[in-house]
Amino acid sequence: MVDHGVAAELIGGFPAVEEGTSYGRRAWKVRGKLFAWDRPFTKADLRRFRDEPVPQGPILGVTVEDLGEKQAILDAGTPGLFTIPHFDGHSAVLVELDEISEPDLREILTDGWLAVAPSELAEEFLRNR
Repeated sequence: MVDHGVAAELIGGFPAVEEGTSYGRRAWKVRGKLFAWDRPFTKADLRRFRDEPVPQGPILGVTVEDLGEKQAILDAGTPGLFTIPHFDGHSAVLVELDEISEPDLREILTDGWLAVAPSELAEEFLRNR
């Protein structure tokens, strides 16, 4: 379980991260490209859950490289990572902070950051890791 403060600290630890908003919600970008954002459920999202349990607590959206990576991430079954119909066809996953471990969150955030970071910045990050 990770709280929102820890998540924000992890996100802010990546190079060139800018905090701002997207659709009025807290969001983080690298060189202008969105890679993580707060994603509470809309009324339409909640209706789509029908009788299924609705993930609770804070939810983050995180960009991934492509739809193949998204599917691989979801197939791995990591607790706290999921998607909803709204994200069908989009290279992003949702993160239930109350369910994910800090190492798993760090890993998905790293993947998200690398997916949008300019190649020279990503290469430097990986060299210095």
